[in-house]
Amino acid sequence: MKLKIAYSPCPNDTFVFDAWAHGRVPGAPRLDVTFADIDVTNGWAESGTDAHDVLKVSYAVLPWILDEYALLPCGGALGRGCGPLVLTRDADVDLRGKTVAVPSERSTAYLLFRLWAAEKVPGGVGEVVVMPFHEIMPAVRDGKVDAGLVIHEARFTYKNYGLHCLADMGEHWETTTGLPIPLGAIVARRSLGAETLELLAESARASVRMAWDDPAASRPYVMEHAQEMDPKVADQHIGLYVNEFTADLGEHGYAAVRGLLTRAAAEGLVPPLGPDALAFP
Repeated sequence: MKLKIAYSPCPNDTFVFDAWAHGRVPGAPRLDVTFADIDVTNGWAESGTDAHDVLKVSYAVLPWILDEYALLPCGGALGRGCGPLVLTRDADVDLRGKTVAVPSERSTAYLLFRLWAAEKVPGGVGEVVVMPFHEIMPAVRDGKVDAGLVIHEARFTYKNYGLHCLADMGEHWETTTGLPIPLGAIVARRSLGAETLELLAESARASVRMAWDDPAASRPYVMEHAQEMDPKVADQHIGLYVNEFTADLGEHGYAAVRGLLTRAAAEGLVPPLGPDALAFP
């Protein structure tokens, strides 16, 4: 069996899937890997026409795709202290009526931002502009937008652009809910059947644990695809986004996912989830 999978070139994904992608997980299906940014994989999942069997997507897109795809209970990214940031050129900017750049409107980051803004920005922000992630910090620095919503390694590099952190979406989420932050999910086609879905979950979990047992083994794969990222930043990235929830969502992980999507549905941002939508397999 060889399955088509798509995930990002980010260090957390290559770290997690290194052992599996290179045939080191006993009994796991062989993988045909495509690298794509999560906004691209979100679109593939939503379209329903993509040929991939397994995809890394944003938790925010789940309400649109769970008829076709099942959420795997492992392999994804949840965590604490790792949320998206709202960055501005000047400190203490009032975002009312201002232009904000975001990497996607189908992202967990965007849902967290909208939930935060509903509480913290009376009257609401102005225009929301979608732009590629790598263009956001330069756009804020150069005054093309008033603020930018950023994720991942920007947490470690935004000061290099002379920017200020106006608010930490993850900090707001954790303070108000006590739950971890749901970021990226691994989903697989339901049509693969329960037995194969269980095997995929076992394989993903084994790959994570092998990466933890021997981090050096994944280093070449991680750095090959890390887009010239400093190795120390790559290590910080992995440390934030690969944790116990990657091995198993568990009670708190599932509570975080359902909590985010329930709150977002109440704000009219996503369709409501059915009672068994997150059930696996």
